[in-house]
This record gives sequence, structure tokens and C-alpha cells, in this order.
Amino acid sequence: MADEFCPGYSIVKGSSLDRALLVKAMQRTYKELHPEQSVAHLAHTVDQYLSNDTLLWWVEVKRSTPSGQIPRMGPSRVKQPIACLWLGDAIDQIEGDRHAYVFLLYVEPNHRRKGIASALMAKAVEWAKARGDRKISLQVFSDNQPALMMYEKLGYRVQSFWMTRAIADTLEP
Repeated sequence: MADEFCPGYSIVKGSSLDRALLVKAMQRTYKELHPEQSVAHLAHTVDQYLSNDTLLWWVEVKRSTPSGQIPRMGPSRVKQPIACLWLGDAIDQIEGDRHAYVFLLYVEPNHRRKGIASALMAKAVEWAKARGDRKISLQVFSDNQPALMMYEKLGYRVQSFWMTRAIADTLEP
């Protein structure tokens, strides 16, 4: 069911049937941050991790529903999402506890700075608390300063750094 979410927006719970919408949202966010990179692999990521055990929320511009009508549920209900939150599980590598993990948080550029991402993260905390989780984790690209600032403002702190190195024939170990 759609709820009042942020002024002018509604939130709708998605399902594992929303695969195509989720792939599209992931492709938009990755293309925005790294336009030179291929996004073909993201469909495989969604296939691997999207399930009935993960939680998916979509945000839409609020539409008025005629009095007495109940909004439809399911993938056919979400027509033009402007934001997405996909949550699942992770294991804390230090403590060994299962906790909530943010696979994806995306808000279309022309809907940013309206409180949508913060409201989605509040939904994530609500979901995690209801499950008995003691923390939420996520990854954010080190060059995504707006996201880093928002997460820090919401109380998220760096626990570790994910480091990568390209392997080429000319590099020594």
C-alpha cells in the first residue's frame, strides 16, 4: 500500500518481481557516477541477490487516488519510480553478527535534496530494528561526496576501507 512518505511523494513496497525496475535503477546510479563503465554486469548482481528475503521500496511522485479506491500492489503498481531502496543482509566481519545492508539507495537527480534519501534511510532503520538488527552497513563510492555527507549527517561512520588494485601483466606483487 502507498503511504504518505515525504510531502508530494508516496512509498510503495516492491517485490522480487520488480527485477527490471531494479536493474534500471542500478544502471542509472552507476552510469551517473561512472559514465565510462559498462553496466551490463548489474543485471547479474540483481539476479544473484534479489529475493523474497530482501526488502525493496520504491518512491513515486504522489498521485491522487479517487475516494474509496485502494491503490494496487505489486510490480504493476509502481509505474514511474523516482527513488529506490534495496535492503538485505550482511555479516559483520568483526563481530560475526547478521545485520541490515543497503544494496542500493538511489534518488533521481531532479528529486534530490528534498529529504527522500534521508526518509528512505529512516525506513531502513525501522526495518532493521523490527528484525532485531543492531546495525546497518553500506558501501558508498569514495568520490560521491553528496552521499558521503548525507550518510555522515545520519550518523554513519567508516568502519573499513574497500581497497582495489588493477592487475596487469607489468605489475609486480
